[in-house]
Amino acid sequence: MTEAAEGTLLWEPSEELKENANITRYMRWLEEEKDLSFESYEDLWEWSVTDLEGFWASIWEYFDVKSSKPYEKVLGGGSGSHEMPGTQWFPGAELNYAEHAFRNARPDEPAVLHRSEIRPLSEVSWRELESKTAAVAAVLKDLGVERGDRVAAYVPNVPEALIAFLACASIGAVWSSCSPDFGAGSVVDRFAQTEPKVLFAVDGYRYGGKDYDRVEVVARLQEEIPSLQKTIVVPYLNEEPDTSGLEDAVLWDDLLAEHESAELEFEQVPFDHPLWVLYSSGTTGLPKAIVQGQGGILLEHLKKTHLHIDLSPEDKFFWFTTTGWMMWNVVVSGLLSGSTILLYDGSPGHPDLNVLWEFAEETGMTCFGTSASYLTSCMKAGIEPGRDYDLSALKSIGSTGSPLPPEGFDWAYEHVKRDLWLFSTSGGTDLCTAFVGGCPLLPVRTGELQCRSLGAKVEAYDVEGRPVIDEVGELVITEPMPSMPLYLWNDPEGERYRESYFDEYPGIWRHGDWIKVKPDGSAVIYGRSDSTINRGGVRMGTSEIYRAVDKVEEVRDSLVVDIQKSSGDAYMPLFVVLEEGRDLDDDLVKKIKNSIRESTSPRHVPNEVIAVHDLPRTLNGKKVEVPVKKILGGTPPEEAVSKDSLSNPESLDFFVEQAGRN
Repeated sequence: MTEAAEGTLLWEPSEELKENANITRYMRWLEEEKDLSFESYEDLWEWSVTDLEGFWASIWEYFDVKSSKPYEKVLGGGSGSHEMPGTQWFPGAELNYAEHAFRNARPDEPAVLHRSEIRPLSEVSWRELESKTAAVAAVLKDLGVERGDRVAAYVPNVPEALIAFLACASIGAVWSSCSPDFGAGSVVDRFAQTEPKVLFAVDGYRYGGKDYDRVEVVARLQEEIPSLQKTIVVPYLNEEPDTSGLEDAVLWDDLLAEHESAELEFEQVPFDHPLWVLYSSGTTGLPKAIVQGQGGILLEHLKKTHLHIDLSPEDKFFWFTTTGWMMWNVVVSGLLSGSTILLYDGSPGHPDLNVLWEFAEETGMTCFGTSASYLTSCMKAGIEPGRDYDLSALKSIGSTGSPLPPEGFDWAYEHVKRDLWLFSTSGGTDLCTAFVGGCPLLPVRTGELQCRSLGAKVEAYDVEGRPVIDEVGELVITEPMPSMPLYLWNDPEGERYRESYFDEYPGIWRHGDWIKVKPDGSAVIYGRSDSTINRGGVRMGTSEIYRAVDKVEEVRDSLVVDIQKSSGDAYMPLFVVLEEGRDLDDDLVKKIKNSIRESTSPRHVPNEVIAVHDLPRTLNGKKVEVPVKKILGGTPPEEAVSKDSLSNPESLDFFVEQAGRN
């Protein structure tokens, strides 16, 4: 593959695509109904972040949000209405998120297509989805769950999880979920904070061809979360699981059978009523329990799924995720557009990396959402999806989780499909959306995110806190958004909330990423700002170094940290995971350093290259740079990172030993 140059034009939307895009229809409506005319997306974006009230009111009206009580105004709080945190959105309004998820239902059409390592490809019709949601809602009411009560789910990405969530939302209860690959300690750290009344749980799961029983873990959750009054077991690994070791446990099918004739109703709740609790990775302490509201998520995801992902009832929308990652919540919101949503549970690499491309073919997938690391893994493995599978229905690929390197862009166009809208996105669990991402009206250029999202006033701040263009700076959001957290659970004074996002720049959201905003409004993300490489006064995001290392075919994965020693000297080690059968000899070290020297600068060549068997990752698969940096800098490991937050905590042992040698 030839060298990928950032900014190279890869694709432009056809006139037909632009003409029929949802965002074009929205812009026409603004002109006809509001006398607002915009020449370009960038003009539209500028209006959306300068006239917040006008923009978000237009989203409400354009998507015909149904509310039993109207809103009094868009932003409450008088002259300080834009103040963060604490912005009050649409006071007075009462509505229900789940009601909107069913508004585009087509009874006999599939609402969900799903497959896993256990289950073959199957579908759930809109009619079945509605009837089962009604049944589970009736079950929850029978169990004494009321609006505001919490319901937790220890379940994989299967239809039962979706049904349980929609039932929960329909009655105004508050949802939170974890994937069953989370260990008991990680789950308790999350769920115990919110004191759930009811737990949905599977008996086990299969990943990478291996079965994992989870009944003992569920028993421990019951012991350590005293608020639990009932556990609903979803048979998954076994058709008839042994639940004799569980207390107050009932089987999913038994409860649904008792409520087959239930009618689905929608509890009307205030705009800022909690919808769900999402959790931060918790690498350096108890995970933040992030509370987001029914109305804020509804508006943000109506905007996101329609205007930025361009979904319609004809689409089949997929994102590879688990129930422990915010992208599961985004996939669920595909229902808001009437799309068929696609769920896959299992390893994306079993039996090999083709499994998801096969899933795309057999479902007629139109939007394939995944992580940057999956795309680069396919690239390195020499996968040829466009050659080996019928991807004629595929219109777009979404990438998130980490910056997609330019080579990943090029690979998608060379080996997946030439006429393809590839949109790289960046956002966060904290807002459950992307604030930099895709737009079907704009070209795709190598290594770039197409635009800043509507309603998201994203800027790059320099070291003095001033906005800059075409320079790398701190990613900040300078105006409020409806899906920002209502609050963090068990943070009554808002102290942890302010410390997490507003300490650096009071009243301005600091997200913790490096970003460069280009003159045309596109952007490049350079990784986490708290793991910055600073060599000789030149700051660089770790993603640029990873990109250089990724060019070395013998290297499977890498992690770099920049440590300031007590002597004042800087030390920058690069840790590499090698392909099977490879050794880190002098020639390979030289090859790695040369690639970094040529792609970045001589000052960013590491002091040392060290081979490791594995790199520590969060439960959602993200590399943990900052804890490794702290450990190598002398912080005791138990203070640097919570092992329960890692998918592979044993990988830390090497770095602890390394710190002892330094």
